[in-house]
Formats: sequence, structure tokens, C-alpha cells
Amino acid sequence: MLAQAQAQTLDHPRRIGIIIPFAKTDADTIVHLKVFRAELAKLGWKEDQNLHIDYRWGNGDPGLIKNQARELVELKPDVLVCRATPVARALSSETRTIPIIFVVVSDPIGDHLVKSIARPGGNLTGFTNVEASLGGKWLELLHDIAPAVTRVAIMFNPATSPDGGSYYMHLIDEAARSTTMKVTAMRVEDGAAIQSAIEAYAQEPAGGLVILPDVITTAHRDLIIAAADRYRLPTIFAYRYIVAEGGLASYGVDVADLYRRAADYADRILRGDNVAELPVQAPVKFELAINLKTAHKLGLTISASLLATADEVVE
Repeated sequence: MLAQAQAQTLDHPRRIGIIIPFAKTDADTIVHLKVFRAELAKLGWKEDQNLHIDYRWGNGDPGLIKNQARELVELKPDVLVCRATPVARALSSETRTIPIIFVVVSDPIGDHLVKSIARPGGNLTGFTNVEASLGGKWLELLHDIAPAVTRVAIMFNPATSPDGGSYYMHLIDEAARSTTMKVTAMRVEDGAAIQSAIEAYAQEPAGGLVILPDVITTAHRDLIIAAADRYRLPTIFAYRYIVAEGGLASYGVDVADLYRRAADYADRILRGDNVAELPVQAPVKFELAINLKTAHKLGLTISASLLATADEVVE
């Protein structure tokens, strides 16, 4: 009630601009934005009352993302909210004054979005989606599910993955040293490249895939799921919702939780907090998901002990 009363005493409706790198019809983004709006409502902010939200969509197209970022900044919202590193970069190139809250950004310091984690110092802050052990977790999960895999291709788009892909590759290369797996980079730039890369990789036996979480791989997740199934390649993803859509398994951050926490930062900024002094926050909730139907199609048997630790099992 206090939050509602405070919000209602503000002199005019506030405006938030949101830019998402995927299509407007992306089912999981729809869920995430619903979580964001619901949390804002708990804090006293309701659309068509004291808040207006403008949305823009990137459709997995880096060029369109840049144009949409420019268009959104021209509306002069009080706060901007975005998902993914290339979107945060696009917004930061358009404004140094409007506060920007990012989610699902892996390396905000390495990508020069903030000066430090504790005190970002500019007009950006937000919520990361990675911690140091993640690369090892992906390899460990792939080995546990498909112990016959000895070759692992790491798929990413250098144009949209943090630090051109080297940020995640460094973590994975470090983890691979303690395994018998041979890790290679699979660089892709669009759907056609994804299809041809998987087809070529599948010509040799004992292969598996780890799909890095960037704009292109996430936007083309249906294609990746279908190709991995066609060529019988065990594949690990970063997001739980991709497993619900047919992916074999995932380990990664709870994206909905990042959107919920982003709503709290938006509330604080709308009430006068300085974005430069709001620390970048690490993820606190990680999820393991396994699709038994997909495992069975690939001829894989998932151990009872691994299933017992999963947050979601799709049957």
C-alpha cells in the first residue's frame, strides 16, 4: 500500500522503454515481460494509470536492434530496460543520460558497459546471467547425459556473443582441461549458417553441442533443436524454457527472476535513485532442466540421480 501511495503522489505518469532482441511473438519473452509488469504493479506502477511502457522488438536482427534502440531513445523515456549485450550496447551508443537497466548480460565490464560492478558509474546497470563455474557445468551436464561424447562444438555468433564469444570460450576451455573432451568453436551468423554448421559437424561420430546464450542462437533455437534431433547430437542449452520447447537439457540462470529484479531497479530509479550508484547484480537462481522425450529419441538414458536434481523434467 505504501508503494502505491508513493507512486500515486508523483506529478505525472512515468515512461519506461523496453527493447527485446527477439520477435514480439516469442512465447518466453511474453512470460518474462508479464513477470516484469506484475512486479512493477506490486510496487505501485500500473499501465494506463501512472505508467506508460513503450516496446520495441529486434527479431534477432542486429541491424534492426540498432534502429529500434535509436527510435526508443527518441521517445525520451524515464528509464530504458533491455535484454542482452548487443541491445545494451545499442542503447548506450544512443544515450549517455537516460538510465538503462539490462538483463541477461554476461560481461558488462569487458563489454565496456559499466566501470565497475559495485559502482557502475554511468547510465547503465543491471543483472548478469553468468558466473565462473557455468562453462564447467555445461560440459559436466553433457558428459553425465551422453558419456560417449568426446567432441564438443560451442555454438555462438561472434557479433552478438560477449567479447566476440571469447568470454564464454575462456570459461569452457578452462573447464575442458580436466576432461577428455575436445572443445571447438562453432561460429555462426544466421539461420543458414547454423544449419550448415550442424550438418557438417555431424559427419563425424561422438559429437555434442553446447549452445551459448546470445541473440542469434536464442532467436533460432527452434532450428537448432530440430537440427540436433535430425543429426542425433546431444545438445546443452543455457535456458530452461528451451528444454520445454524440445531441447535436450539446460543449465543456467532463471531469466524470469532477472526481469523481476529489474522491475525493482526501475522502481528505485523512477523514485529518484541514481543509476550510477546501483550495483550490477549477479544471478542468484540457476535451473537444471531435462527433456526425457528428447533423450529417449536420441537413445540416451538419464540417471535417476541426475533426474532427482533437476528443477524441471519434461516427459
